[in-house]
Amino acid sequence: MKRLVILYFLIFFLGLNSYGQKEKDTVAGAMVVIPVDSVEVKAVVADTAQVKETEGKKDVVEDVKDDLPQISKIISFGKIFWTAVFIFIGFVTVRFFGSILEKLAEKSTNYRITIKGLIPVVKISIWLFVIFVIIAGVFRPKIATVLAVTASIGIAVGFAAQDILKNVFGGIMILFDRPFQVGDKIEAGEYYGEVVEIGLRSTRIVTPDDSLVSIPNGELMNKSVSNSNSGAADCQVVAEIYLPITVDTESVRQIAIEAAQVSRFIYLNKPVVVLFFNEVKERRSYLKMRLKAYVSDIRNEFAFKSDMTETVMRELLSNKLIDPEDLK
Repeated sequence: MKRLVILYFLIFFLGLNSYGQKEKDTVAGAMVVIPVDSVEVKAVVADTAQVKETEGKKDVVEDVKDDLPQISKIISFGKIFWTAVFIFIGFVTVRFFGSILEKLAEKSTNYRITIKGLIPVVKISIWLFVIFVIIAGVFRPKIATVLAVTASIGIAVGFAAQDILKNVFGGIMILFDRPFQVGDKIEAGEYYGEVVEIGLRSTRIVTPDDSLVSIPNGELMNKSVSNSNSGAADCQVVAEIYLPITVDTESVRQIAIEAAQVSRFIYLNKPVVVLFFNEVKERRSYLKMRLKAYVSDIRNEFAFKSDMTETVMRELLSNKLIDPEDLK
């Protein structure tokens, strides 16, 4: 009888233990609260849920740590070294190709403006390639990081450097729209001269008195710009001479045309035109003669203008078509 009672209790406790183990497995796997009146079972369920929540937070923190790049991986001596090397190579390459194109341009009058127009495009292309190599080959950031950094920099720069961005955008538009190019003679506002460089921030021109003027590209995009030659090597030059009202215009016209045609700077493929206008200065009436001809090289514009003026005045005086007293 005792043996039967002991055997009965052993079977009871083994069954209870097995039933409790099944309840724990159900709570841990399915997160279902079993309606049991026992306080201990409810405490086990609460502890299990808290453990699950803690483990979930740890997983999120670990994922965030994995996504955050380490400073040592972003910046290192090797990356800084190779970045400096590629920047130096880009600088040398830009100077090399720029020097070659400048020499080739100066050797040919007909192709000078065309070749010089390629210089800013070549420079920008080389620097864009260098930047791409540094980012994609040296740092190799994730796409998400590149987009995030680009957006942040764009917002910061947009607020802090609006004028610089306006000039950069203006420089890009000048390169694509090409209202003028390197080698052209332009007039922008109070400045007139030859374009020697089109940069991202400003355009530099050399005035007739050899002054180098830098004009922000943003201003060039917002004002009228006069182009004297539009990419051609030749351009029209106008010499103005004031004459007495009684002068023989037919004889003066013939002398002016011949004076332009014998100049060593003349471009004979285009016509020479002589026009007369009546103007009143200091209560006296004058004839203003405008001698319009084309110079073969735009760099000789002022030499050609001076040559025409000197030749015409000398011939008029030698032929006694004008009296020096009439010009006083």
